[in-house]
Amino acid sequence: MAPTRLRGLIAAAAVAALSLSACSTGPAGGGSEAAGANDAGSAEAFPVTIEHAFGETVLEEKPERVATVSWVNADVALALGVVPVGMPVDEYGGNEQGSTPWKDAKLEELDAAIGTENAPVQYSEADGIAFDEIAATNPDVILAAYSGLTEEDYNTLSEIAPVVAYPEVAYGTAWQDSTAMIGEALGLAEEADQLIAETEEQIAEAAAEYPAIEGKTFIFGNLEPNSAEGVNIYTASDNRPRFLTQIGMQMADVVAENTTGDEFFIPWSAERADELESDVFVTWVPDDATREAIGEDPLLSQIPAVETGALVADADNTLTLSISAASPLSLVWALDKWLPMINEAAEAADAA
Repeated sequence: MAPTRLRGLIAAAAVAALSLSACSTGPAGGGSEAAGANDAGSAEAFPVTIEHAFGETVLEEKPERVATVSWVNADVALALGVVPVGMPVDEYGGNEQGSTPWKDAKLEELDAAIGTENAPVQYSEADGIAFDEIAATNPDVILAAYSGLTEEDYNTLSEIAPVVAYPEVAYGTAWQDSTAMIGEALGLAEEADQLIAETEEQIAEAAAEYPAIEGKTFIFGNLEPNSAEGVNIYTASDNRPRFLTQIGMQMADVVAENTTGDEFFIPWSAERADELESDVFVTWVPDDATREAIGEDPLLSQIPAVETGALVADADNTLTLSISAASPLSLVWALDKWLPMINEAAEAADAA
């Protein structure tokens, strides 16, 4: 999603800017116990200590009731076969159920579809962390490996249950790291490692069917025609460029050369649009009309990839979320939608 929109979401909701075993924590009211072969073995891993941006969290025993905040964390728990007792509504890119296609499919597989008695409690983060609603689910652990928690948020949540916060940078956790951290917290470290490997293999196999993509340079940014915001470019600290790198593309030199810290995007003057040299440029747009406006903008139209027709302009918020708040579930869902668009732009670059 666009940085301007993302900053608004962060301010309003404290959220950024997007099955290996039968194991369920059950709904908040139902209190069903986790079951399956993993429970007996994984319980032996405890206590575990997880380091994160605010210090470390010790989990003395395997958590049975899992609550999540922000994006990604519920996806990862579900991918590991664990149904949270509570999770946030997907306000950006979500469907009429406040969920996503990949989350709905997994919930149904785990007999916990939204609207059924086994479904997680959903709480809104539109006005910030839903502390009271989370507390009401009586969790044993709160997952926030991908989030933008402040230290105050972390301390407040820690009064409810142990919190697994992000490792270093707010909203900067790679999906592999989120998966590994959550797997460790749930006593499913080996399963998490397997999930990461299988997801990476699926991504590689799908990308291999589009050879034009391999080796192409890219810039993933936000273009706003006729706007004072100009251009914003996502850096290697953001999940969107990470996705393009994982399918075999290379981040354009101009991005790395102008990244000075761990920020997830850098502002760029539209007057320097012609310096944004890459084979492919990928952007989010609110509608198809904006895509056309980019090509007609006197400055943005000078971006080399725009000139060659190698612009990918995504107007689907759910699709944007799938790689922005990336998880093993969302990425696999996204492949057959993103890859054809990227491939078409790569072929345009070849033909230029």
